[in-house]
Amino acid sequence: MSGAKVSAFDCEILRSAFHKSVIEDGIPEARWREYAAQLVRDFTGAKAVDADLLEWIVRK
Repeated sequence: MSGAKVSAFDCEILRSAFHKSVIEDGIPEARWREYAAQLVRDFTGAKAVDADLLEWIVRK
């Protein structure tokens, strides 16, 4: 993927992967935002992560 363009479908996949990882790997809530940001960076190749996207991913 080029840049930080992420489709709605991609967002759903990222959020689902995040929640699954949190449960399976027992990631503490204090590390959620950084973990989600790294997940997005790995997926998009972008250095910056949209704050609103990050908040949506980590929302309970």
